[in-house]
Amino acid sequence: MRSRAKYVVATAGHVDHGKSTLVRALTGIEPDRWEEERRRGLTIDLGFAWTTLPSGADVAFVDVPGHERFIPNMLAGLGPAPVVLFVVAADEGWSAQSDDHRDALAALGVEHGLLVISRADRAAENHIDDVIATARVELARTGLAEAPAVVTSAPTGRGLDELRRTLDTVLAQTPSPSTSGRVRLWIDRVFTRTGAGTVVTGTLPSGTIGVGDIMELMGPDGHRPVDIRGLQSEGTSLTTAAPVSRVAVNLRGVGVDTLARGDALVTPGVWHSSVEADIRRVGGVPFDDAPEHLVVHIGTAALTARLRRFDSDHARLTFARAVPLSRGDRLVLRNPGQRIVGGGIVLHPDPPRLRRRGDSARRTAVLAGMSEDGGAAEEVARRGAVRVPDLHRLGLVHDGEMPPPGVRVIDEWWVDESTCAAWARRLHDAVLGVHEREPMSAGLSTSGVPSLLNLPDGALLPTVIADAGLTSSDGHLSIPGHVPDLGDADEAMSALERRLAEQPFRAPEADDLSALGLGTRELAAAERTGRILRLRDGVVLLPTAPALAMRTLAALDQPFTTSEARQALATTRRVAIPLLEHLDARGWTRRLDAGHREVVRPTAG
Repeated sequence: MRSRAKYVVATAGHVDHGKSTLVRALTGIEPDRWEEERRRGLTIDLGFAWTTLPSGADVAFVDVPGHERFIPNMLAGLGPAPVVLFVVAADEGWSAQSDDHRDALAALGVEHGLLVISRADRAAENHIDDVIATARVELARTGLAEAPAVVTSAPTGRGLDELRRTLDTVLAQTPSPSTSGRVRLWIDRVFTRTGAGTVVTGTLPSGTIGVGDIMELMGPDGHRPVDIRGLQSEGTSLTTAAPVSRVAVNLRGVGVDTLARGDALVTPGVWHSSVEADIRRVGGVPFDDAPEHLVVHIGTAALTARLRRFDSDHARLTFARAVPLSRGDRLVLRNPGQRIVGGGIVLHPDPPRLRRRGDSARRTAVLAGMSEDGGAAEEVARRGAVRVPDLHRLGLVHDGEMPPPGVRVIDEWWVDESTCAAWARRLHDAVLGVHEREPMSAGLSTSGVPSLLNLPDGALLPTVIADAGLTSSDGHLSIPGHVPDLGDADEAMSALERRLAEQPFRAPEADDLSALGLGTRELAAAERTGRILRLRDGVVLLPTAPALAMRTLAALDQPFTTSEARQALATTRRVAIPLLEHLDARGWTRRLDAGHREVVRPTAG
């Protein structure tokens, strides 16, 4: 058992079967908050109470109304709760709203709870056995099919201690919630408190929140940051709240009239705001028979939505407003009246648009093949590359999850291997095409590649270049071994080489180069092949010129002036200055002041 573990348990069951009475007997707290509820003996809205079990575990109860007129309130209580006490009265047995609550539990996928037979003092023992047997049959297709049953009577105290012990055992078997995960607190109450201002309450199923945290409030008007001014749980002030617990959150700078049940407090930036979702049926009528217009319950929210059927088990929901959704979320589907139609599980909270003929049929096939706990592979294959934080926001991957087969990890991206291979082929073909069209070019400019391939991020480019087997130099990509072809300019370049071989430092003037037919393109191609060296101001020399110059300069008295260097090299100032700067940059000479340099002597190794 987790030390001082905290749990939240919701009630469920037909109206007037003793749910509130049972909670009152277990906790000593009156869960009915309204005077009208107490006067009529009828739970209308959600009630809250708490107690400590024999193990020391802290358990908070969310008491839900059972009457059919208050099904939306009931669903707001059941939605965020991980554990349920399903109450059936011994004297009345399984009843009409028992069906609705059972269907809601099935839709929500609740797997932990107890079957509680109440009012045992009003029924014979053999009748109680029949009630339990009937309830077992009714719950057979839900997560409570094997739930332990406890017979109780609040007025006499029968079974209450057994119920506490059994609940202890059930709660100890529930999975430990994540305290470090993202937070989504569905709001179920909004009120003001003197001296505190606006307060909201809800069930915190995972993650941790603290005083001073900045959260994001998501509601009908979009989302906005809010500051947590204070926290309470079960009447006790906290600095931090951990799951699973009932939490009251004091919000700074938010008016009570701007909040409502169904809004959500979420960790900023890690939840997708969904207006559409593709879902799979998990109970109820086939989607072929479901109404087009529905009320969808998620958490404490009740949203009007349109159902677009793909087949009997898959459909797309379009919501009246955006809500924070994640893959795997469970939804309760209700007709605009009161009856529950069934349930669905979110397969994708941000599905692709369906624009072309046949898109619907193709999407149906994809959804039919999706697993309910995966989806990352399909998303990466569909989009080619997806940032891992985006996959987290959609609920398609979890912390520490390894990429599925066929997916590569490049920085913060998961990339489909076939997509990466296609990018590499296109890039290789593009570079080859440039070499064929422009033999003298350096290759394809790297700067234009991301837009050419429609890459989502330039960080993917080095991997694509490597996969394409290309070399990168001076901002250009080329096929390994490619040598620029001077074509008709080759003879002119040979003439220039002969001229410079005779007078290494007599660089040709621009008019001389033009007369030879050597323009910028030809000179750049010749430089890439190592036939010439180009310095600033249009100075063109042979690649051997720097080494030849050093032999001459080393023989001068050190330090030497620019004029002395120019005379020794038998050249002009136009050539001498760029050449000396080139030697400085290579570390072969050192400039001492405006007029003097010296040769840098190599140190002994």
